[in-house]
Amino acid sequence: MTTSRTDSSADRGTGTGFAGLPGAVAVSHLTVYDWEAADGLRGGTPHLHLTCSEGYVVTAGRGAVQTLTADGFASTALRPGALVWFTPGTIHRLVNEDGLRIVVLMQNNGLPEAGDAVLTLPPEHLTDSETYGRLVRVPEGTEAEQAAFTRRRRDLAVEGFAALRAAWDAGDEKPLLDFHRAAGALVRPRLDDWRARWQTGAAEAARQTGVQLDRLTEGDASHLTDARVHARLPGAHGRFGMCGRLDTYAV
Repeated sequence: MTTSRTDSSADRGTGTGFAGLPGAVAVSHLTVYDWEAADGLRGGTPHLHLTCSEGYVVTAGRGAVQTLTADGFASTALRPGALVWFTPGTIHRLVNEDGLRIVVLMQNNGLPEAGDAVLTLPPEHLTDSETYGRLVRVPEGTEAEQAAFTRRRRDLAVEGFAALRAAWDAGDEKPLLDFHRAAGALVRPRLDDWRARWQTGAAEAARQTGVQLDRLTEGDASHLTDARVHARLPGAHGRFGMCGRLDTYAV
């Protein structure tokens, strides 16, 4: 006879296992925007993450991810089966050449949703959180209104990204470093909340692995009786994200 258990947020932090996705990552399905930008490329909104690495598993279509770091600009091809990831501070822009679809893996589940991303808006829009927020938070409204807002936001970020790239290519690193500083200043008021999310997420997942290793070292395998299976279907479909339409999971 088999018995079933239901999982809930209360499962987290028991000391015998972490109930979130492995390593406290987040996963979503992304259909990259095919809106054309001023430079003729179709795709998403350039931005960086301050504490989260991000990974792509390409499931369909063709495209590229353009990146800008202190090492310079790069463009990495995206084809079905490709696995690409990058660390915090990597400015990235998805380019959709033909029906690009991606499974996105995001470090520190909960932090990106809590604001761990800053778009490459021109510097005059990065002066304070109120100014920045008005330009990046998708308002309530019809789908057409939200799409129009998201596209304007994308175009503004592409403008800023192009300026950062042009300056770096010309040997001027100051605009990129100024953007890094502005991004850090914008998120500073949220850091206490981020730390709390990290402590109950990725840090707790790692801590519980340590507990399990300690118990196994002592010859105690009792935590294996707490094994359970979790399953989800997407809880939201077609949400307007930075890079495209998102199907997301509640985990």
